Amino acid sequence: MNDSNSNDRDPETASGTHGGTGREDRGEAPADDVDSGTGVGDRDDPGRDPRDDATQIANEERRRKVSVISAIVAVIGAWVVLSVVALYDVSQAAFWNNVLVGSVVVLAAGYNYYRVVNDIPLSVGVSGLVALLGIWLIVSPALLEMQAGLGLTTSPFWSTLGSGLLIAALAGYNAYDARDARRVATESSRV
Repeated sequence: MNDSNSNDRDPETASGTHGGTGREDRGEAPADDVDSGTGVGDRDDPGRDPRDDATQIANEERRRKVSVISAIVAVIGAWVVLSVVALYDVSQAAFWNNVLVGSVVVLAAGYNYYRVVNDIPLSVGVSGLVALLGIWLIVSPALLEMQAGLGLTTSPFWSTLGSGLLIAALAGYNAYDARDARRVATESSRV
């Protein structure tokens, strides 16, 4: 009985070195030239992943977006300070609240802007702090009994509340995006 799985053949003839029926003799390409269909080992330049270009473009877009958001948050923080210094007449507690919280928002958002522009990852902790300060600015007008007029130009209440909403939303997005970017970066470095 003939076993089709047995290795009766001479290994040298099977590989095609002595006139056997190897790949080269049958006109087939060597194994390293065959597309495996898996994407592994099929690149022209093994040191460069073709996803690098797309990843680099996505990272550049993210960096631009995050730096603009950080700059906007810093400007809104400056508005919180300047509104009570130059525009509104508020109590002593409301004045110092807006000056201190607005100053911290300007410094923290400016710090994140500086980091992103200099290709340093955005600080999740700083963005989280700014988001919390934004939430405080939402609550503080009611707690500090700021005047609630009808228009934005006559009401420190609505100005502070609106600024707090914008700061909390934008800084919260920055914190989420920075955490997500850090997660992606750590997962890709493990691979």
